[in-house]
Amino acid sequence: MNNEPWQTEQSLTLVHLLLMSYKNSYGEDLLIPSRNLHSKKEQGARLFKTKNPVLAHDNGKDPCLNYANSAALLLWKKCWNEMIGMPSRLTTPNKEQEQRKKAFTKVTTQYAIKNYQGIRVNSQGELFIIKNARIWTILDEANNVVGQAATFNSWWKL
Repeated sequence: MNNEPWQTEQSLTLVHLLLMSYKNSYGEDLLIPSRNLHSKKEQGARLFKTKNPVLAHDNGKDPCLNYANSAALLLWKKCWNEMIGMPSRLTTPNKEQEQRKKAFTKVTTQYAIKNYQGIRVNSQGELFIIKNARIWTILDEANNVVGQAATFNSWWKL
C-alpha cells in the first residue's frame, strides 16, 4: 500500500462510496470511466489528481473533513494533515456560514443539489467564490448516510 494518506484503506473506501453516491445522485460518473477504475486504488489515485476540487465531510454534529483532493488542498493552501479533521464549516468565512449550512441542510433532505455557489476562505484568509458546485450525500453499501461531498468546476479570487 502507498504511504500517501489518501491511499489508506479508509480513504479508498470513502472514495469508492463517494463515487458510487455521486453516480446514484446525478446519473453520471464523477470521473471518466476507464478499465482500471474498478480498483479502489485506481479510484483513489484518479480522484486525488482530478482537476476540480473535491471535498467530503463526515456526518458528525459539527462535520469534519475526511477527504480533500489535490485541487482542493491547493485551493485552500493546506496539506492533507491540516485539512483532514478540521470542521468543514471553517472552509467558509464566518459571515457566510449560515448560507453554507442551509445548502448542506437541503442536501440532507434532497440527497443532492446542483448549481450551488458561495464564498470560501483559504488558510491565508483569501476569499474566493465557487460556482456550479454539486453537493451530494454519501451513502454506504447499506444505504446509511456517512457524510456529504462537494465538487465544483468554477472558482476565482474575490
